[in-house]
Amino acid sequence: MRPPDAQEQAVAVFAALTDPTRRALLDELARAGPATVTDLARQLLISRQAVAKHLDRLAEAGLISSGEPVGRRRPYRLEPAPIRAAQVWLATLANRWDDRLTALEHALDATAARHPTKEPPDDEPA
Repeated sequence: MRPPDAQEQAVAVFAALTDPTRRALLDELARAGPATVTDLARQLLISRQAVAKHLDRLAEAGLISSGEPVGRRRPYRLEPAPIRAAQVWLATLANRWDDRLTALEHALDATAARHPTKEPPDDEPA
C-alpha cells in the first residue's frame, strides 16, 4: 500500500475532525497523554463502545496509535504527524492564494498606472 499524499492525508484528518467527540478524544490524549478506552470513556462520560468506534476512525486517519497491551488494557496515544501534514497542505494552499492575490494586486497597479484617473484639484468641488 502506498503512503498517502499530502492532500489525501489532509482529507483524512479533516474528515476525522468533523466529529466533536473525536476532537474531544484528541484533546484528552493531547492533554493527559496515553489512555485506554476505559480511561477515555470515564473522562468523556460516554460508553466504551462509542469511544472504541471513534478511536477506530482516528486510527484510520493516522491521528492515534495503540501501544502494546498491558494485560487487557491497551493505551492509545496521539500521533502528531498527520496534523502537521494537514497544516503543510493548508499552508501550501494559503500560499497559492497569496501568490494569486499578489499577482492580481500587481495587475491592478499596472492598469491604474496606464490609465490614471483625473482627480479634481483640491480647490474644486468634486
